[in-house]
Amino acid sequence: MKQKEIAALLDEPACAHNHKHKSGCARPKPGATAGGCAFDGAQIALLPIGDVAHLVHGSIACAGNSWDNRGARSSGPSLYRVGMTTDLTEQDVIMGRGEKRLFHGIRQAIDAHRPAAVFVYNTCVPALTGEDVAAVCREAERRWSIPVVLVDAASFYGSKNLGNRIAGETMVREVCGTREPDPLPPGIERPGFKVHDICLVGEYNIAGELWHMLPLFDELGLRVLCALSGDARFREVQTMHRSEANMMVCSKAMINVARRLEEAFATPWFEGSFYGIADCSAALRDFARLIDDPDLHQRTEALIAREEATAAAALAPWRARLAGRRVLLYTGGVKSWSVISALQDLGMTVVATGTRKSTEEDKARIRALMGEDAVMLEEGNPRTLIDLVNTHRVDVLIAGGRNLYTALKARIPFLDINQEREFGYAGYAGMVELARQLCLTVESPIWDAVRQPPPWSGTSAEPPRPLQEVARHG
Repeated sequence: MKQKEIAALLDEPACAHNHKHKSGCARPKPGATAGGCAFDGAQIALLPIGDVAHLVHGSIACAGNSWDNRGARSSGPSLYRVGMTTDLTEQDVIMGRGEKRLFHGIRQAIDAHRPAAVFVYNTCVPALTGEDVAAVCREAERRWSIPVVLVDAASFYGSKNLGNRIAGETMVREVCGTREPDPLPPGIERPGFKVHDICLVGEYNIAGELWHMLPLFDELGLRVLCALSGDARFREVQTMHRSEANMMVCSKAMINVARRLEEAFATPWFEGSFYGIADCSAALRDFARLIDDPDLHQRTEALIAREEATAAAALAPWRARLAGRRVLLYTGGVKSWSVISALQDLGMTVVATGTRKSTEEDKARIRALMGEDAVMLEEGNPRTLIDLVNTHRVDVLIAGGRNLYTALKARIPFLDINQEREFGYAGYAGMVELARQLCLTVESPIWDAVRQPPPWSGTSAEPPRPLQEVARHG
């Protein structure tokens, strides 16, 4: 990838960081890519496309870097679960065998799996040695008549966020618009019921969350042409140019996809969230607003009224148990505000939230939800988190998996909210699941047990160590 192309992706016109600093798009500093490099971001953005062979051209260490680290689920093909790499060694580099290994690797993937396409991820080693990976991909596509798409995201290009954008740019440039959508089955449309095509950008179907929303879209007559990239198929990505409205779901990492589709095909888009009752209803209304079909408006309002009433009845017993509980939310990006809305729907109080990788727009929404004095954490080391737990009498820490052991050592109830989670919290049904998991976490008898002195201490009156001491000594 040329330097000017990388600069263009960093200078995203639709992103708020062009006016104020956005940490998620900042240029990496030495050592700062430990949280994810460009290749890492590109592969996790596209890996959920289930019927594609994802081939990593590089050392075997790169193949294990991002494979399956996001809990995306597929309703059909599982080819995305097969890790593929050319496994370049020092001898391959010295003898110049990289391009030959790639060509044979593509052939092996096609012969063994007959994929809908092959995605070749370029990494640092072949990029540094100057291999013509693009030429190999073109020749392989000509030879076997299967799309072979180069995702040129060598790690040293930049951060994980840049890799997400490279992946999205590649899809728009190489894949979108190469196929027309399938015709609607006869009898689906009728007077007063017209089907409209939509797309979801940045939706990864983590823990099956997309499946909470698809029945609602079907009922409204909204056909999801593609969710990039959760539970997606290559043929679906090809049809994204025919969408009537796009939603940027819970991430601005692929905001360039929404902008490029709008520029090329005049497809309007909005940013929304499926977390929380209010935000989920707002997202459905935004689709109806952009499509501007009076019958769709009526169907949407009727569906929202029904689903909100059903969710309210299901949530009533959980709200009674969770009301007034205090939460420390340490996440980033759009979840920094979208999950706040969901927790407030449950009557809980969010005392602080993380803003790593959040835009200025995200922070403005946090202030709107929590007030101008909202505590926002750019960096949350274990000591900072534990101090906040003590200061604000926090009942539960909601964060990513890397904070699990901090919570366990400090004997704090913990709920995983990030991409490794096992439960889907999106949509009206997901909101009920979130409430259930929060109650199971906060009310677990394990916390009273672990805060008691051990049986061998000889006393039952000895209080547990303060959390400050836990932070100092582990």
